[in-house]
Amino acid sequence: MQITSTNRVSVESDGTGVVAHVGLHALGAFADRLQLGHSLSSRITPRGERAPVHDRGKVLTHMALVLAGGGESCADIEHLRLQSDLFGDVASDSTVFRTFHELDGVALSDLAAATAQVRTMVWDRMGLTTSKDPVVLDIDASLIEVHSENKEGAAPNYKKGYGFHPMLCFADATGEALSSVLRPGNATANTVADHVGVLDAAIAQLPEVVARGHRAGDDSSLATRRVVVRADSAGCSEGFLAAARARNVGFFVTARSNSQVVNAVFDAEGCDVWLPALTADGELRDGAAVAELTSLIEQSTLPARTRLIVRREPLHPGAQRSLIPSLEFRYWGFWTDQDGDPRDLDATMRAHAHVENHIQRLKESGLTAMPFTRFAANAAWLFAVCLGGDLVRWFQLLCLSGAWKNARPKTLRWGLFHAPGRLIRRSRQLVVRVISGWPATDVLTVAYQRMALIT
Repeated sequence: MQITSTNRVSVESDGTGVVAHVGLHALGAFADRLQLGHSLSSRITPRGERAPVHDRGKVLTHMALVLAGGGESCADIEHLRLQSDLFGDVASDSTVFRTFHELDGVALSDLAAATAQVRTMVWDRMGLTTSKDPVVLDIDASLIEVHSENKEGAAPNYKKGYGFHPMLCFADATGEALSSVLRPGNATANTVADHVGVLDAAIAQLPEVVARGHRAGDDSSLATRRVVVRADSAGCSEGFLAAARARNVGFFVTARSNSQVVNAVFDAEGCDVWLPALTADGELRDGAAVAELTSLIEQSTLPARTRLIVRREPLHPGAQRSLIPSLEFRYWGFWTDQDGDPRDLDATMRAHAHVENHIQRLKESGLTAMPFTRFAANAAWLFAVCLGGDLVRWFQLLCLSGAWKNARPKTLRWGLFHAPGRLIRRSRQLVVRVISGWPATDVLTVAYQRMALIT
């Protein structure tokens, strides 16, 4: 029985004919099939008298690969630069640093428009542009801790931490980060302007057939697809709900506790208004009940047809704050303007919890780094993080299958992205052979086959 964890070997430098990160090459090849780098380059205006040595769209695409692979700084691009057989001519970390500092707010808006073009192609491939299902958007903010007082915009937050407080909007069907805004750490969670801003930016990312009729100033009669936004209690403001209605966007927002809501819940107790709650699969949810309490409140300040739906469930350890104090139940409610059975709407609103998983994926892929001193450069970093996250989601949805479609970043890195291989030349062609016995070899080869079909 072997009791040592390794075999004794001699380690030497200058190895040739081997590569790492074969899966990241697959992700980069997929980006090339989508012409992501070309789309980004077309929106970046070169600075200076001479064209840059490294195309800026290519630099951002390479950084998306670095972030997907677990990188957290500009210096991590060196891992790609040392493998020119796979990734071509890769920029240095200083060039990457300059690139992020060249991107201002106008440039990021242009790059977002380029990303929207690629997103339309992806949605077409997945059949999402022709689907009749509503497009559900999820807005949430998250605290990012930093440990330096030299970063512009970093500030104390309400949890007594220090850093930034970005707000993001995701597409529930795919997990894509459609829009984001970097905010100082002391930015409040319920700022109406920020909610409306990320909503408008998210709508701008949707394919035209989906977005029309939902942009500010659009004729609502042009809309052919229903769009719905969900938010927690930070989005429960008259201004945000009015903005959603003005854009012909339905809403689900968590209700805040106030005298009207509390009185409505107390009045409903003992009445025959509670229905058994349902799970997302339509099964009965043990111990939980749902009731619509719209008739028990006065809502003149809310958009017309707004409904109040409340769920109660037995108290359990770790239960979050309730709408009303109770020793028996936890009460939680939300406002919505959507039609349907209150139990189905409750299940739809509970799915807003998916946003936590989406944010966590980004935090595991560079969101917590914020490596620069300048606020604008960190805003560009946030854009790159979301771009890398979307690229990975597109790759999963179009090129992978089974459990790999929703695998977390750690699983993707250990199983696919960092797969090692051996380089050989055959018939004037460079061939990569994944190491024998690698568990995900078949997954990689099928991914290459699928991306070859993308035109």
